[in-house]
Amino acid sequence: MKAIQITKTGGPEVLTYTDVPEPVPNADQVLVEVTVAGINYIDTYYREGIYHYELPFIPGQEGCGRVIEDPKGEIAEGTVVAWTGTAGSYAEIAAVPRNRLVAVPEGISHDVAASMLLQGMTAHYLIHGVRDTQEGDSILLTAGAGGVGLLATQMARTAGATVYSVVSSDEKEKLAYEAGATEVFRYSDNLAEIVRRRNGGRGVDVVYDGVGKETFGESLEAVRPRGLVCLFGAASGPVDPIDPQILNTHGSIFLTRPSLGAYTATDDEFRMRAQAVTRAIEEGSLNFRVGAHYALADARKAHEDLQSRKTTGSIVLRIQD
Repeated sequence: MKAIQITKTGGPEVLTYTDVPEPVPNADQVLVEVTVAGINYIDTYYREGIYHYELPFIPGQEGCGRVIEDPKGEIAEGTVVAWTGTAGSYAEIAAVPRNRLVAVPEGISHDVAASMLLQGMTAHYLIHGVRDTQEGDSILLTAGAGGVGLLATQMARTAGATVYSVVSSDEKEKLAYEAGATEVFRYSDNLAEIVRRRNGGRGVDVVYDGVGKETFGESLEAVRPRGLVCLFGAASGPVDPIDPQILNTHGSIFLTRPSLGAYTATDDEFRMRAQAVTRAIEEGSLNFRVGAHYALADARKAHEDLQSRKTTGSIVLRIQD
């Protein structure tokens, strides 16, 4: 079968389109024909070696497809399923853990299904996990027009929060407003000052920072005393090490670096978040934007575009019809 394989870590050039053996599922897995694979920033961390998989490996943390074989005979052949939390989706066929599979309702397209779980559940645990967002809360969100950013904006606004979104272009500003952002700003050296001025002179209750190195200093400045800075990504690179005393000088603020794995550690929590996202899409209260489609052979180009911030919303690899 055709797949993208990584034999050494590095830049997008290490993504190799090649022939590999088809996977053989064990009793805890289901064999799936992949129709669409989701592309996420975490894929670049594994590609670069920031996060580790044993080499060689097939990247791709989520996807959508049709069941080919279930060794236990519990899921019918042809059933459309989505999944996340396991490598191997950048391929024509994947062996997926059955406890990380979700049945895809008829009204949800494969493009959306392939990208709804990782980004959707990430947005869900940020807004309804890391902190239980309440009506009247104020939020600053960097990478506001990215896949997670647009979803988190919608969820936060549904909960009644004020959302200040930060983007890099006019096009992305329009998308952030369409998602429900209260006000949209550009990246700048005085971002925290601007946000505080718009927020009545006080810092925001929580900052969700998906950019990292370039914005982290402003994130610490923008949050109110005893507020929370949630660093959930590093699009501009990892944040430099800090002295914990800096949290005191900014007003006894809290800092967390969460992961989806920690917030879906049990099967029950995984199902709860997956069902919440799927239900919201079905009901129309959560809109997914798939901003770009690439062929499997063009995974390198997809990673280049993602890391240069040329993309908006979710992006996917279309593998089968």
